[in-house]
Amino acid sequence: MEYKEFLKIKEKKAFKSGFKNFELNDNLKDFQKFIIPKALSHGKYALFADTGLGKTFMQIEWASHVQMHTNKPVLILAPLAVVSQTIIEGSKWGYNIEKASYNEEPNYANIHIANYDQLENIDTSIYSGIVLDESSILKNESGKKRQLIIDTFKDTPYKLACSATPSPNDHMELGNHAEFLDVCSYHEMLAQFFVHDGGETSKWRLRKHAEEDFWKFVLSWAIAIDNPATFGFDGSGYNLDPVNYIDHLIDVKSDKMDLFGETIVSATDLHKELKASKEIRYGKVLDIIEKHPDDQFLIWGLSNLECDEITKRIEYFTCDNVANVKGSDSPDKKSELLNGFGIGEIKYLITKTSIAGMGLNYQNANNMIFLAYDFSFEKFYQGVRRMHRFGQKKQVNVHILSPKNQINVKGKIIESEKKHKERTTKLAKMSSQFQEKEIDNINFKDVITDEFKVLLGDAVNRSKDITDNELDVVAFSPPFAELYVYSNKIEDMGNVSDYKQFEQHFKYLIPEIKRTLKPGRICAVHCMDLPIQKGKEGFIGLRDFSGMMIDWFTDQGFIYHARTTIWKNPVTEMQRTKALGLLHKTIKKDSVMSRVGIPDYVLFFRNEGENETPITHQDKDSSKPDYLPVDLWQKYASPVWMDVDYSRTLQYTTARDKNDEKHICPLQLDTIERILHLYSNEGETVGSFFGGIGSEGYTALKMNRKSVSIELKESYFNVNTRNHKNALLENTELKLF
Repeated sequence: MEYKEFLKIKEKKAFKSGFKNFELNDNLKDFQKFIIPKALSHGKYALFADTGLGKTFMQIEWASHVQMHTNKPVLILAPLAVVSQTIIEGSKWGYNIEKASYNEEPNYANIHIANYDQLENIDTSIYSGIVLDESSILKNESGKKRQLIIDTFKDTPYKLACSATPSPNDHMELGNHAEFLDVCSYHEMLAQFFVHDGGETSKWRLRKHAEEDFWKFVLSWAIAIDNPATFGFDGSGYNLDPVNYIDHLIDVKSDKMDLFGETIVSATDLHKELKASKEIRYGKVLDIIEKHPDDQFLIWGLSNLECDEITKRIEYFTCDNVANVKGSDSPDKKSELLNGFGIGEIKYLITKTSIAGMGLNYQNANNMIFLAYDFSFEKFYQGVRRMHRFGQKKQVNVHILSPKNQINVKGKIIESEKKHKERTTKLAKMSSQFQEKEIDNINFKDVITDEFKVLLGDAVNRSKDITDNELDVVAFSPPFAELYVYSNKIEDMGNVSDYKQFEQHFKYLIPEIKRTLKPGRICAVHCMDLPIQKGKEGFIGLRDFSGMMIDWFTDQGFIYHARTTIWKNPVTEMQRTKALGLLHKTIKKDSVMSRVGIPDYVLFFRNEGENETPITHQDKDSSKPDYLPVDLWQKYASPVWMDVDYSRTLQYTTARDKNDEKHICPLQLDTIERILHLYSNEGETVGSFFGGIGSEGYTALKMNRKSVSIELKESYFNVNTRNHKNALLENTELKLF
């Protein structure tokens, strides 16, 4: 394909399979009428809307239009108790929603609904669309249910994922949504926008210079809204009173204090103190509900035992309706009891956040009690949001019973809630401002003199501005295929989803190298074998990057001429990368996972044809530029260059802009000097297609050669140019003195 077509493929945009031209339900709010057409026009879309913004109404309306457009039913998957709520909600607005059928012939004119646990019993082939209510169920990257959902609906043409606004730093949840919606796989998203943190295979960090492009990517297949006012709509009624957190501290003795008198928190200590304080906490619950005899209460327990014991005490204390919902209850019983609280039939609901913490609308009540904190901010936050959601008319009172010595647990959770709110508000603002833009054209600012050319732009495109056979030698270090990313541009070969895409991209450059390099001359490529990371591919190993390079160059007519290995200190590598295979503790745990350090290589490729200008050396006169004595030649000829000084590089700190990552690897000057000494004459032209900060060009000018250097990133280009000029200035000063 043409290079421009390939770059368009690299753009991460969701595939749009949707449709337009439809009439929306008049009962929808203005902001809902703005969101639904976007979702329908995409066909596959994510709706991240804060609790109480009417996701149920919007997803039913979306499903209704897909059903009418395709004349096939649409399936909604929801948490158990939410199924009945959705059917009731839909009937209010004139929608006919029925439970998915397992044995009978389905009604093709309707929207069907089922809970997630029933998925394996449903014939999903009949559906043209799927809605995931509470799509955060996709969050567990390695979960069986997550994979079942993605695999089951891989061929479904219309998809809608609905969830409360995810935390912007929760890349796992966002990546799994992208995979469900057929945008890209979770691991492709990691490779494109994230960098792996040291030796911890499960930790990934958003590349700073990729942040803007990452959110453009997410918001090309999703919308995030925290309040209609963020998008310029009427926000009346969507400003909730703050939660009234009421602490009830229980005295429990603890000998686990730090130097500053604060409790040292661990899950083990917490549960010991909860056990010791349970009778006091149960008494507090009875005191609270006695003071509010007319109010409904939702009571969250940490364990089945706690829920059972507090249920017995409340039943003994009051004659009102009490329900204890357990995981072992039948689906029908759970649904009946959970929805019974929502319609006021049950006064006291006792359960766990793992059972009722997602999806349920309990704006009918405004009082809840946490028998204790645990260490999950998400469970606590979601539990509170069952009542503290848009549509709530009263202030929500959250009573928290906790051992006094564990009060710092609350502080951590409240701080987490504050940060979550700040992040989701930021994401919603970004969503409101987002518009898809075409790739910006690069404004070229080439610097061309008699001694050098520094060209700003993409290596493939800008190489076309180098004439045939203009270069006498080529030396460069290419991007290391998704290991390091130097810019946020799609032309950057480090910005790839996988090695296959890197291969596709790099192969557009090789013919240009061949065309611009004189016949019989050398192209030297600096590279290394690359680590395979468990977080991306499920195992730890090495990729033969040097072997791949040899295959690609020889396939396009280059002759594999030689290879040298550059020795590196494995201790330094271990300290820098924290690689599992180099850690001494690996030897003690299981040395089968230990390995040697990864060296650098220089691969030498010779262009086809005869070299018309010999490169000669003599070993008698050290003042001559071609001086190469036997002892120096023996070092050059060694298959391992042991004496390359890794610290001898151009100073590159000024090339780093504020968003750069730390992995900036200028090629060692020792290595460049040897390549140019061996394979070029004075006055000849040295080419570098990945110029970076100008190491090859600087060395070429210092050795009385000429330079042609291409660099994509503006901050490197500027330093590259400065280093070329500095080399000429230093040469002039040497001649003067």
